[in-house]
Amino acid sequence: MEFVNQSQKIVITGGSGFLGNHLLKNKAFKDALAIGRSPLQNHKHFKIVSFETGDDLAEVFNNKEIVVHLAARVHVMNDTAKSPVDEFRNVNTVGTLNLAKKAAIAGVKRFIFISTIKVLGEKTEPGQPFKNNDSLNPQDPYSISKAEAEAGLKLIGEDYGMEIVIIRPPLVYGKGVKGNFANLLKLAKLPIPLPFGAIQNRRSLVSIDNLVDLIVICLNHPKAKNQTFLVSDDYDMSTSELFLRLADAGGYKTCIFSFPLVLLSIFFRVLGKSAIYERLFCSMQVNIDFTKSQLGWKPPFNVNKSLANCWCEDIGR
Repeated sequence: MEFVNQSQKIVITGGSGFLGNHLLKNKAFKDALAIGRSPLQNHKHFKIVSFETGDDLAEVFNNKEIVVHLAARVHVMNDTAKSPVDEFRNVNTVGTLNLAKKAAIAGVKRFIFISTIKVLGEKTEPGQPFKNNDSLNPQDPYSISKAEAEAGLKLIGEDYGMEIVIIRPPLVYGKGVKGNFANLLKLAKLPIPLPFGAIQNRRSLVSIDNLVDLIVICLNHPKAKNQTFLVSDDYDMSTSELFLRLADAGGYKTCIFSFPLVLLSIFFRVLGKSAIYERLFCSMQVNIDFTKSQLGWKPPFNVNKSLANCWCEDIGR
């Protein structure tokens, strides 16, 4: 029997991003075809295409069975667009659905979409985590565009018989992390007391390695067909615990003290940083019981080890 390299059957978008960098290093994606607007370094199979336009993608999807769609317009700080929601929709909704429809017409069997936990809302009450079948409640342009993409994908799946798999991660961290989590790393290095001691929230996170592992499982698992999965490290912690664990993992001595949360809230509001306050001080928990039972999966990578990896240099490509 002729050997078939399964990674040759995969198309991946967003390969230059944080998640894409890690995914393309996994052996399951060794020979996957990466597509996007600019070439990748150190990945030999690449084709330049645009998802939002009428590019003919028949050649891209020829003899392909699985699409893993990571590419997205993510949070833009100080967004100057006249209509931010339209800008997000152009990429995250229109681009995604255009890509998915062309993949379906070409005969692709499964389309894996990386969405966001934010389609369910911005925060949870302690002890009341989001579940995979909760009603959608997106509250910003980014999550609205992702929620609309999810709905459109399900319709395309029904119309063309293509299997749709949706994964909704919370905050992702790991080697080479950027954004808000990178700012926490900078804070953890400071030899000064920080006012995080009174924070008693609960937040779910997912390491990049656990997220990659779940995506690989979803490539072929028969019970992933047409399902929506939440993912996390299956260990929730407060922001204060996260900060102390992160500093310790990097070998830094840090000190936190308690400061009235009401005053901190006012401070962030005056600075126009209410969104940052919510991320630091409010709860955001996810329940991954369905993911574990449906797929027979559990996060294989240890939280402490994953936090230590955040201190490694950017993985690059």
